[in-house]
Amino acid sequence: MDHLALPTAMIETPTALADWVIVLPLVLALLGAALLLMLRQIRRMPALLAGLVVIAIIACEVALLQRIAVEGPLSMTMGKWLPPFGISFTADIFGAAFALAAAFVTLIVIIYAEGERGADERGDGFHALVLLLLAGVTGAFLTGDLFNLYVWFEVMLIASFGLIVTGGRPLQLDGAVKYGFLNFLATTLFLLSLGLIYGLLGTLNMADIIGKASTANPAALTGIAALLLLAFGMKAAAFPLNARLPASYHTPPTVISALFAGLLTKVGVYALLRAGAALAGEPGYSGTGFAIGRHRDVADCPAGGDCGDQFAPGHRLPGDRGIGAVLAGIALPSEGGVAGAALYVFHAILTMTALYLVAGLIERRTGQRDTVQMGGLYAASTPLSVLFLVLVLATAGVPPFLGFWPKLLLLDAGVQQAMAGDWADGALVVALLANAVLTLIAGSRLWAHVFWRSGVEGAVSEHETVTLRTPGVREQWLGLGASVVLTALIVLAGLWPNLLFEGARAGAADLVDPARYIAAFGLAEATP
Repeated sequence: MDHLALPTAMIETPTALADWVIVLPLVLALLGAALLLMLRQIRRMPALLAGLVVIAIIACEVALLQRIAVEGPLSMTMGKWLPPFGISFTADIFGAAFALAAAFVTLIVIIYAEGERGADERGDGFHALVLLLLAGVTGAFLTGDLFNLYVWFEVMLIASFGLIVTGGRPLQLDGAVKYGFLNFLATTLFLLSLGLIYGLLGTLNMADIIGKASTANPAALTGIAALLLLAFGMKAAAFPLNARLPASYHTPPTVISALFAGLLTKVGVYALLRAGAALAGEPGYSGTGFAIGRHRDVADCPAGGDCGDQFAPGHRLPGDRGIGAVLAGIALPSEGGVAGAALYVFHAILTMTALYLVAGLIERRTGQRDTVQMGGLYAASTPLSVLFLVLVLATAGVPPFLGFWPKLLLLDAGVQQAMAGDWADGALVVALLANAVLTLIAGSRLWAHVFWRSGVEGAVSEHETVTLRTPGVREQWLGLGASVVLTALIVLAGLWPNLLFEGARAGAADLVDPARYIAAFGLAEATP
């Protein structure tokens, strides 16, 4: 079998010291998690150490992103073996930018959590599990091997199990069982897909798959792509595979739900993007990618393709809203569609985390988790009201906030495809516009219920009937302060989006034409 032949060469050049920046974020996160387990009983030490570790990770990822912007995708292969035997960590613009966004929101969550965690929660391993989760997320964004991606999914799963049961309430245990069952099912499907890919192509290295996909049986590749689409769709909580969100995301403390909403489903979407590009083969190859399974679900829910907790009274404050829009971008076979999908992921990592954090502050002020029982917050906390409204507008894609720009790229890509005669992509444009309008209506209605009215549902409007809690000093400075910083970043990124546009377009170009990505592995010069 030719595809199982040993490589004729190893990578002979020594690994440059600067190249270790690719794996340093993972090393720091894993070592930090281990150290925090040993130091978790020391007062204030876990939060301080976790914050310092994440700051160091952010510094590494900024340096990595700067190198990629100048040199193109970078790769570091374990053992110096060329694929399919060496495990490679590979960073392109998308992977490095998503990893940086993930580290930043993790730092915000660590700061926010100190505003509400009590002395009785010391020693629960929260900070160690957060760093372990960040290690899994970062590994998934920076890996160049599908089996290695599976490993990092498992790391994320272990950490998320620990976080979802933090506190030990029966409701959390119930949510963990539902969350675990569906994730184990998705993981099993993913592992089956890996076996089929290796049997068909003899490799699990993403760059190697790109080169060999054009020689494989298109029907077999299509079947494998469909199986991966199902597995990653469950990980990404795409409709109708999103049953775990309303069953599990509301059970842990809000700060943990914020971390889940900002990171976990986005890794599933990134896996869809990266694996789909690999299976699509080299430019010009008309084989398979995930565009074969186009999703038209962005208008199936009032606020987007993800039908998790709805923006509606009577439900807990918000869930993830943008998976359908991202899948629409993946379905558009153009650089503009891919760029819009990737920029939407970046936006969603920041915005969904911020929205959950603000929702947590609202719940603590009102003492309620049901929006029907909330009211009167506008007069009591104008800053909180403004933060929530800004995030609703950003989620809906209202200019000039960050959420507008990825939707603009998606709409432009859809219109161009429709003008070229693909009317199905014209339907995607209509669905995206409907998604934005319905999200704005639902979010505005929720804002009015929580902030504008003075009492709970059914109360006489001119009488304030809600008892509001006064936040403590630590909660005010750490909780509200962290939320303000993250929201300010979202606003600033929306006002000055040029750098994001350039990065999204450069990353999309490398995904559509993977020559530089393949060359980073050393495969371009390798003999067959």
